[in-house]
Parts: sequence; structure tokens; C-alpha cells
Amino acid sequence: MQAKKIKFNSLIPELSVTSIEKSLSFYQNIGFKIVYERKENKFYFLELEKNQIMIEEINENWKVADLEYTFGRGINISMTMKDIEKYYQKILDLKIPVFRPLTTNEYRVGTKIYQDKEFLIQDPDGYLLRFNN
Repeated sequence: MQAKKIKFNSLIPELSVTSIEKSLSFYQNIGFKIVYERKENKFYFLELEKNQIMIEEINENWKVADLEYTFGRGINISMTMKDIEKYYQKILDLKIPVFRPLTTNEYRVGTKIYQDKEFLIQDPDGYLLRFNN
């Protein structure tokens, strides 16, 4: 696959996964597209709208400790979507288990209150994915 001119986000999470085939299938199923890949390294750079993520099958490159399911404990990966209701319906139609259903939450930033519609799912390794508007 020939790499297109890519505008890289300044922060891109790279997730270590147990099965690159299973994770790639999951992420493509929920709408991510392959931007580029290194099959020999079991690595994929994926994008959904303006959200970028990298997945790579577990190797010794990034190991700081043994991984145990659920991966990514203590973190959720927040991704902004253009039409959160439509995307949520897609997830429901795909029968993907929802960790937290679509709700509207209020967050204070300084003195201003923002409303954010969001829902959460988990990927095959248990990484928590938060989609919001």
C-alpha cells in the first residue's frame, strides 16, 4: 500500500494488541481505514474522521511489564465524531457491546460549562474508546 500524504496529529496513541488480525478487523468494522501498514511488523496506522491510532501486535519494542487483559487500565482514548448519534447507532447496529451508553455530560472548563454527548466501547484487548461530539 502506497502511503498518501499524511497530516499526522500531534498526539497519536499506539496500542499493543494480542492479535493484529482480530484488532484490525474490529477497528475496520467500526469505520477506521488503513492509512499505511507494515505487515512484516504486524503494524497498522488507522484513521476515522480526524482520529488517528496505531495498532501493533505485542512485541518486545515497548514492553515495560507483562500485559494482562484488560489493557489500557486507567486511560480512555477520546475521539471526536461529526455526528455522534449516527455513529452510536452504527455501533448498536453492529451489535458491539457498549461499555457506557450515549449520554450527555457536563464538563467545566474554567468558568464555562460544556455539554458533551459521548459513549464508550472496548476494543478486543479491553482498551476503552470514548466517542464524543
